[in-house]
Amino acid sequence: MKDIIVTIDGPAGSGKTTVSRSLAKRLGYRYIDTGALYRAVALAAKRNQVQANDDAALEKICQGLELQYVRTEKGLKLLLNGEDVTDKLRSPDITMMASAVSARSVVRRYLLDVQRAMGRQGGAVFEGRDMGTVVFPNAEVKFYLDASEKIRARRRYLELQTKTGLSLAEVERDLKKRDNNDSTRIEAPLKPAVDAIRIDSTDMKIDEVVSKMLDHIE
Repeated sequence: MKDIIVTIDGPAGSGKTTVSRSLAKRLGYRYIDTGALYRAVALAAKRNQVQANDDAALEKICQGLELQYVRTEKGLKLLLNGEDVTDKLRSPDITMMASAVSARSVVRRYLLDVQRAMGRQGGAVFEGRDMGTVVFPNAEVKFYLDASEKIRARRRYLELQTKTGLSLAEVERDLKKRDNNDSTRIEAPLKPAVDAIRIDSTDMKIDEVVSKMLDHIE
């Protein structure tokens, strides 16, 4: 089988990251976390005290960015202008800032080119929110991964509790806000591609989800 592009879209807490990493490993493909690219832009904006709705300033920031994934002994790392920012992208404030800047067309245009360049050679699993609808509409295989809101909030809480100290109620509140932002934005709203294979991971283990995806791919 030739090296193809596989897209996995879905809301926060649906299991996209873990599933995408596992699937890419099983296929021998590259794993691309596109959400981290938006978080990197958000981090750059925050460092430069730029507001999420300041398109002119955001465009200037994007023009000065160089984003690159590199493989290391500790896994895949995202470099922002040569700096490893992988561990600086998951705080609640960067998460909400990323959700806000992802709605801006200047940011989406910049990252559209970055993402398509990363996928030019195929052999990659792209995780995000508009991979199958906007970035790679002609991808060979598209998935939309979802789960119940309660389960997604619980997963996010367990992921973040040692890093942020947020309560389950606070995580659920932030998740609802992010879901609304992502699904109602004008630019590339979160939704399944028409030809996406939809998988509900509410009652499924990671291995079960990956196996189901591999069956479709093969």
